[in-house]
Amino acid sequence: MAPDLDDYRRTSRDSWERFAGNWEREHDFLWSRTGPLGERLVERLDPQPGDTVLELAAGTGDTGFLAAERIGAGGKLISTDFAPSMVESARRGAEARDLGEAEFRVLDAERMDLDDSSVDGVVCRFGYMLMADPAAALSETRRVLRDTGRLSFAVWGAPNRNLWAAIPGMTMVEQGHLPAPEPGAPGIFALGDPDRIRELVTGAGFGDPQIEEVAVAWGYTDPDDHWQKTLALAAPISDAFGSLPPEGQDEVRSTVAERVSERLAQDEAGLDGVALAVLAE
Repeated sequence: MAPDLDDYRRTSRDSWERFAGNWEREHDFLWSRTGPLGERLVERLDPQPGDTVLELAAGTGDTGFLAAERIGAGGKLISTDFAPSMVESARRGAEARDLGEAEFRVLDAERMDLDDSSVDGVVCRFGYMLMADPAAALSETRRVLRDTGRLSFAVWGAPNRNLWAAIPGMTMVEQGHLPAPEPGAPGIFALGDPDRIRELVTGAGFGDPQIEEVAVAWGYTDPDDHWQKTLALAAPISDAFGSLPPEGQDEVRSTVAERVSERLAQDEAGLDGVALAVLAE
């Protein structure tokens, strides 16, 4: 059965509100691993001095901060997220960096309160795949972009290329603690197929996108560390796990640890990931 998208939106916003503090506390870990991807997104966006750059689903805001360095004092960064606590996290990050001209807004990417053709570039790291209606969000992105504007975004690739996330999720589904993902439903791997990306991007009015793979080295060596990071950062898994009785938690934890250990024994980089960096004009 297809998910109720309004219910999904409410649940997702609540989750990000509750977990925003965890993402801020884990900032150094996350950015040390995904920072090179953020740099690549901004490099492909190629913002120029004086540009206005919009970041969607900004989280702690770091990718937008890289763009702000390029656009300079004459430019403007609009850092947005649909979870108010995430917006405040980005604001604190900007203050710590003494960032110049920037605006921080609670914004729903599917229904943007922005004028047509009002920004020069849009960047979004791991946002569209989690949105209830990515087609609507991409159409809105095209609307607010100027004719010469660019969109640079990233999503996670296929599950078999991202076992750091696939193993915990698959284990929870197999043991009946989470529903199996519906085809086309929002989720971490919802846009892992390049053909699906092309369909959505061109359907929103962009030309054929350029899609490149970018490796993300998580550097996990300890199954316990991997599991603790999963519980801190993955709200659906953490919430479902927390609702289980002790024996159910033990079964999940031991199964995930066994699978992670087997993977690490085969390849020390076995829990690294692959993101898809997309450039659309």
